[in-house]
Amino acid sequence: MAISAKLVKELREKTGAGMMDCKKALTETDGDIDKAVDYLREKGIAKAAKKADRIAAEGTTFVASKGNDAVILELNSETDFVARNEGFQNLVKEMADHILDVKPADVDALNASKLANGQTVEEKMNEAISTIGEKLTLRRFTLKTKTDNDSFGEYLHMGGRIGVLTVVEGSTNEEAAKDVAMHIAALNPKFVSRDQVSDEELAHEKEILKQQALNEGKPENIVEKMVEGRMRKYLEEICAVDQAFVKNPDQTVAEFLKTDGGVLVDFVRYEVGEGIEKRSDNFADEVKGQMKGN
Repeated sequence: MAISAKLVKELREKTGAGMMDCKKALTETDGDIDKAVDYLREKGIAKAAKKADRIAAEGTTFVASKGNDAVILELNSETDFVARNEGFQNLVKEMADHILDVKPADVDALNASKLANGQTVEEKMNEAISTIGEKLTLRRFTLKTKTDNDSFGEYLHMGGRIGVLTVVEGSTNEEAAKDVAMHIAALNPKFVSRDQVSDEELAHEKEILKQQALNEGKPENIVEKMVEGRMRKYLEEICAVDQAFVKNPDQTVAEFLKTDGGVLVDFVRYEVGEGIEKRSDNFADEVKGQMKGN
């Protein structure tokens, strides 16, 4: 029988399951909505949907590469305990491999894509939710590419609490690229270089620094020079290549990479749960300590 959109909508509202799951359930049960609910429950999909209103702000980041492609992703769970679960860790790795294989455009495309066994990623996630017993969310991912002459830096801090992926052009020294990824985990720069800082942001910061100098009672004729100096310091704080390298503060990140002919051209830094909930943890000193101990 033909399954109407109205029936699919009703089943979605009852169970919270996805549209395709509801349509399949109704098709399998000849449009009987009660049987369709049972069908979804038996498959673990309705059970998974009931967890949809929970907050999943724990979890892990993960970085993987294959040839000239690399991915960084964040998979969230409700508790840190589950994030350390072997099944959860295997799921993260499976998702990373799948993303590298199919290169989806976004999370929606990823959820709709099919795994090697014919399951969609959405179905696989619902199955994992039912097995593990917590809400899981594949929140975000970023794909990056390079050439054979470049390198990826892959770094996970605290087992994935912070993940960083760097792209270094002109050098195949993966260890150096990883060291820069560790640096970025610690200092959390906003940009690769000052070229990426918008004119609007520069003008805004310059005006703030100017007013600060004037409020300090500095003479008008030296305010401009003071602002120039403070702007240089500001840019050093937010641009990775201008920062003093954590492993050797006597050189900048750019100078460190230049010894192998490398140039940092891109990076992605994920921290678990950022934007979902605020945490008071500050990992900068912890990462610095770990790096200096290497």
